[in-house]
Amino acid sequence: MKAPEPLHIVPSSSSRARSALDLTSALQDVLAKHMETVSIAAGAGKVHFHPLWWGRDGGQHGGGCRLQQQDTTAFDRISINVSGVHYDDLPTKRLASASALSAIVHPYPGRAPSMHVHISFTEMRDGTGYWRLMTDLNPSHPIASDTAVYRSAIQRAFEPMSGGYELFEAAVAQGDRYFYIPALGRHRGAFHCYLEQYTSGEYTADYAFAERFGRAVISAYADCLSRRLHMSVTTEEKQRQLDYHTLYFFQVLTLDRGTTSGLLVHDQNDVGILGSLPSHVDVDLLGTWRSCVSEVQRPLLEALISVLPAEGRVEVTEEIKRGLASEVREFYRHHPDALALQARGDVIPPTVENHR
Repeated sequence: MKAPEPLHIVPSSSSRARSALDLTSALQDVLAKHMETVSIAAGAGKVHFHPLWWGRDGGQHGGGCRLQQQDTTAFDRISINVSGVHYDDLPTKRLASASALSAIVHPYPGRAPSMHVHISFTEMRDGTGYWRLMTDLNPSHPIASDTAVYRSAIQRAFEPMSGGYELFEAAVAQGDRYFYIPALGRHRGAFHCYLEQYTSGEYTADYAFAERFGRAVISAYADCLSRRLHMSVTTEEKQRQLDYHTLYFFQVLTLDRGTTSGLLVHDQNDVGILGSLPSHVDVDLLGTWRSCVSEVQRPLLEALISVLPAEGRVEVTEEIKRGLASEVREFYRHHPDALALQARGDVIPPTVENHR
């Protein structure tokens, strides 16, 4: 599915990092193929993906590939990122390697939910390692049956594990905490699941869990889409979806710790890191939230709005993404204490510090 790498990406010397990268790459292909299948079944034709490669420090420290959809009437935005970075030749770094899948799907029909999934393995210089597993179902029009299908599928991925039910409930509670938006008094999605720094101490068992989790997410989401993707879109539904996409934009750029950490670590993949953003947002609606955010975060929101042209419905282009990334970095350089207001689960991963 992916075209050959246009640059030489040096892989990690770690066998665990390479196997985790193999897993995330396989899940990238599975998700893309499922999106192709549901699009064809809905009568919207095949989704054509365009692979975009990037290299950390020109590929010396790894890199990745993002699959981005083209020419489709079924999806607003699809971005399926896989990356494998390492510091094999920089032994003073706390981080040895990080392998990750981070994907977002925003469908076009208003009643079809968006979905986000993140699966990553982080290996430290001292030989320890852990997984981050995260997913959330994000509908602009919440439908209880879709949420139930999604929740049940993810829960089944936990069941083979000792204490799986308790771990699942803890992950849901942690997800609900992470994806809550205090300024607006609501959550980003209808279902959230988040495990941070997870390890049982057995890499093989944890690898199997991560694969089971990823495949459950993809299968459940394709099931939900298959019931919604064929639906026609009314004017009211599109406006409600635009409102929701604006909220999604707001949460990602003002609260999402993973996104912010990625932008603060380096500036070599800004468009890829902000691949989760929907294609359009409502600048006027975004402006009404000035009075909702804390005084500390208000300059950040103002800076983000300043990057967006005109008023009303605007397209979030790649040029705008680069401008947004720059404003986020500039804000936290001057206001590092504001990072304390970012989303968090039970554990705050020291992502930025690990890369230094």
